[in-house]
Amino acid sequence: MALDCSRVWLVTGTSSGFGRRLVPSILRRGDKVIATARKIDTIQRIFTPTDSLHLLELDISAEEATIKLKAQEALKLWGKVDVLINNAGYSLKILAEDATLSDFQAQFQTNFYGPAALTNALLPQMRSRREGTIVMIGSRSSWNPIPCHVNMPGLAIYAASKAALRVYSETLAQELSSSGFPNIRIGIVEPSGFRTEQNVLGYPMQVPTDADPAYDLLRARIQTNLEALDLNQSGDPDKAVEVIVDAVRGEGQAEGKEWPLYLPLGRDANKGVETKCVKMLTAVKDWKEITDYLDIDEECV
Repeated sequence: MALDCSRVWLVTGTSSGFGRRLVPSILRRGDKVIATARKIDTIQRIFTPTDSLHLLELDISAEEATIKLKAQEALKLWGKVDVLINNAGYSLKILAEDATLSDFQAQFQTNFYGPAALTNALLPQMRSRREGTIVMIGSRSSWNPIPCHVNMPGLAIYAASKAALRVYSETLAQELSSSGFPNIRIGIVEPSGFRTEQNVLGYPMQVPTDADPAYDLLRARIQTNLEALDLNQSGDPDKAVEVIVDAVRGEGQAEGKEWPLYLPLGRDANKGVETKCVKMLTAVKDWKEITDYLDIDEECV
């Protein structure tokens, strides 16, 4: 019997966007996929299960115990998960002052707490095999929440949730490497705007009934910009997912490259990261002659 060397991928949020496109890309490479979605019927209409494809209902916003049970169910299918793609998420568009604590909690539950819970549920089996790959689908917005090409605030909570995911992932990567698990790789993919069927009007600007009119002009401008952007994003999602799969498998466009802890996707993503880095370096330079000398018994020079 031939040895089956195919990888097993678990991809969340496969009913649309990157997730929907990742599934066929992975299968074409000869690997196996556990495709998940919050409601199983949303992917049953898209994918037909095969010997290499299993469909699993997994609501990433569920309680931790439920996510753990789903992770165990996934592990029983082929005995392992080699690659976890934490892709499921959504973007709440609301002004920071308009948001309630419930808004923050809902956004973070799906974009941060859920992925963290699923990661923790699958990490023990990766550590037992001393290898694995975990890819977090973050966002350019975590670096610069106002897109470079359009003046569109309103992403404060979404950007904050993706920034939390990034910093958590950075720390997790360091903890694994420092504990003798360098072959468990963490990757943070940070896309700019890509044109998928998940159009922005599916998540319109949220305005509370008691909204302060001081922000009315800004809210109206944001909604106008959202409608203008709808299905006009410049990014090609099919090209993007090929880069992700290439990077995980170390082939194609990624052949010969080191594993990327960070992988911005698209010009706006690259520009957003560059802009933030320049801004931070400027802040350090402007205050360095003061803030470098704050140790005990040390005077500024």
